[in-house]
Amino acid sequence: RDSFGRLFAPYLGETEYNKAGLLQGQAVDSSLSETGRQQAAAAGSYLRDVGFSNVFSSDMRRAQQTAEKIMQQNSSCLRLQMVCDPLLKEKSFGVAEGGRVEDLREMARAAGEPFPGFTPPGGETPDQVKLRVQQFMEKMLQQIGAEHWPAGGADVSSAEGGPDNGMGPLNAHALVVSHGAYMCVAVRYFVEELRCSAPAGCDRKRMFSLSPNAGICRFNLTVVRQGARYVVSGMRCVFIHRVGGAEQDE
Repeated sequence: RDSFGRLFAPYLGETEYNKAGLLQGQAVDSSLSETGRQQAAAAGSYLRDVGFSNVFSSDMRRAQQTAEKIMQQNSSCLRLQMVCDPLLKEKSFGVAEGGRVEDLREMARAAGEPFPGFTPPGGETPDQVKLRVQQFMEKMLQQIGAEHWPAGGADVSSAEGGPDNGMGPLNAHALVVSHGAYMCVAVRYFVEELRCSAPAGCDRKRMFSLSPNAGICRFNLTVVRQGARYVVSGMRCVFIHRVGGAEQDE
């Protein structure tokens, strides 16, 4: 039988490093700025009526603080424990961490490589980040499948643009809080390898772009059980990079 799940993936709120145009990556474990806390609270307000079944976050401080702000406004999260997973960490930028984003652009130009895919010395390649995305997806699917697999599934694919429209009572709804560069790699993997469809009118350039702080993506997943494993058989992006409920993506 097929089952249907919803994956909400907010990016974290602003930090002082973001504001100053500095790279954080993994070495800089900064906290949210006051603006970042307000952005996270706005994301929480938008998602307050979604009945979450699971909450996952990067184990970095700024991501956990974003997840906490969202959970505080959602009654379904009172019974849930956030799972902090290092597989959701931001991409490592190696020697560039703590420095200016513009310096990383210059390093890419000097190397004759495009900026978004450039790997500075000591940093993670896109393929290394993609491996972490794959490992997290596998881990998440097996946990959610074991906890929430229904005796029978119903097609609720009529759900569209709202944060909670059309969700049936037997579905799993996961909140996953991660980072900008990480999610750029994740979305590309969803589209190119899991054949995730884009929202109407949204091209690949927008799908693969970096989200603003506290932007929210929503994905609908069709999951099947193959023996003892749960796997994604279909995926659709309902909206991408939505900020504070604004429908700029559609």
